[in-house]
Amino acid sequence: MYSRRDFSRLGIALAGGFATLKAASGFAAEAHAETFEITKSDDEWKKELTPEQFDVLRKQGTERAGTSPLDQNDAAGTYLCAGCTLALFSSDTKFHSGTGWPSFWKPLDNAVATTVDKSYFMTRTEVHCRRCGGHLGHVFDDGPKPTGLRYCMNGVALKFEPKVAG
Repeated sequence: MYSRRDFSRLGIALAGGFATLKAASGFAAEAHAETFEITKSDDEWKKELTPEQFDVLRKQGTERAGTSPLDQNDAAGTYLCAGCTLALFSSDTKFHSGTGWPSFWKPLDNAVATTVDKSYFMTRTEVHCRRCGGHLGHVFDDGPKPTGLRYCMNGVALKFEPKVAG
């Protein structure tokens, strides 16, 4: 027969095991150790961003695939960080990857930075805005020429600025 004390011990052991596994696998995205030109508190960001933008840009969330109108956008222009409006990608480097997220084969110069993301029991390369640190998405090595890269971005983390005719 098991006592309540036995079940309590089992619960504590399981909780400790899960905590260790989470830390060892990097399940939670690691916070950026970098400092950024634009730094704000969570409360300040929440005043400026929609809840979806805050979740993705500040908490490393991911929007559902196929929900961003920017995925199907073929207009000429520039994609900006939704957090700080830094120009990140040119429409000239956008392609349809079939993943359900806007994809690019190259960012603009000095626009993004990367970190190692060990969440969800895998290792990926996270892409973030170099100016505000906002999480944009991930980069993979299965993209088209000339770079062979696929910058798979959350559309909610981006703003599109159409090219002015002229």
